[in-house]
Amino acid sequence: MMRIMMSTENKRTLIEKTWTEPMPQKQFEFMSKVLSAPSPIGFEAAMSYGVIKPEIESFMPQSWAMHQFKGNASVVFDSHPGRDDLTSVMIVGHADKIRMQVRKIDNDGKVWINTDSFLPTTLIGHEVKVFCQDPKNPGSYKSISGCTVEALGAIHFSTPSQRTGEQGIKPEALYLELHMHGEERKQQVEALGLRAGDPILLDRPIKRGVAEDTFFGAYLDNGLGCFSVVEIARQLAKENLDNIRVLYTIATHEEIGRFGSTQVVGEMKPDILIATDVNHDYEAAPGIGARNMNPLKMGEGFTIGRGSVASEFLVQTLEMVCRDQEIPYQLDFSGRDMGTDGMAAALAGVDSASLTIGYPIRNMHTSSESAHTGDLLASINAISELVRYLNNYNGGKGLTTDDLKNSHIRLDNL
Repeated sequence: MMRIMMSTENKRTLIEKTWTEPMPQKQFEFMSKVLSAPSPIGFEAAMSYGVIKPEIESFMPQSWAMHQFKGNASVVFDSHPGRDDLTSVMIVGHADKIRMQVRKIDNDGKVWINTDSFLPTTLIGHEVKVFCQDPKNPGSYKSISGCTVEALGAIHFSTPSQRTGEQGIKPEALYLELHMHGEERKQQVEALGLRAGDPILLDRPIKRGVAEDTFFGAYLDNGLGCFSVVEIARQLAKENLDNIRVLYTIATHEEIGRFGSTQVVGEMKPDILIATDVNHDYEAAPGIGARNMNPLKMGEGFTIGRGSVASEFLVQTLEMVCRDQEIPYQLDFSGRDMGTDGMAAALAGVDSASLTIGYPIRNMHTSSESAHTGDLLASINAISELVRYLNNYNGGKGLTTDDLKNSHIRLDNL
């Protein structure tokens, strides 16, 4: 069995512990820009092309290349295009945001909506933006702000069990309040350009939190993963890593089945796949004590997933790198499904060693997701260090695919 250890030649001077310091304002502003990109499922180009592409192009070497795709707005920035002889590492975040959609426009001006992966009760009263085609300029899109999500109208119209909390709100009860009045209110809404299927996003940009080094807002899932991919690329672009081919990837359609990453992995066929995504702060989650969940904590480091199709060799290698560089991390587990783009290789039928890492957040899939910048910065440094370690493997020659083939953990010789 291959031993996982940090050799003398692979040891590096301890890196600067950025995760122990507040995130610099410039970096926080870029993270905010990534998270605020209007990229609902199916419209991810706002983030991948509008924010990520120009940012990476501003610092990437001329030798890098960008790969594009026909069926989705995923992008891959390739550190060594055409070098199929090198072991390839794909680091992926997903740009798509869970969204609501226009379902039906009623005669009284109500716009009935679906809720996708939102819990209906968390949406009531929140401001949203609707994205639709401009009827004055077909083919061009516009946004409509100032709408709110409603269901009951007022407590006076609720049932007794809703007032006591015994009965919740059904998804089909949600509608947009566009404040239409007068005659022909349905026609007024349609004149704005709204049609069935138009996406709707929460209008909640991130802000600094009350506690030190925290922040909150909508769509940390998974703008944070995309932000991490860019920051890892920013670090490694400055270095001469010629033994590993890195594929910095922004994928799409994760929230409805990981269809974007599955297509991209199927095309690019990486040897190693690393998914970056949010995870849960189970320790602070209300009312789940009886479930005996793994007590992950926001602010205690990023998470490394074990189980499912995760490569135990990669898990142990990343743990070793973190211990050596004193980077805080927490172990998590998965049963059948990792729940992230880390499953993309298995779903695409591609032979890749996979890994999933996350950031423990609170209130996932709400307008007030919250996280700790230290967890995020720790993960960025950890993945960067892992890539450096793989680049220096085999006495500086780099990790090979044969190394991966012979790295499977053996339990029969204990």
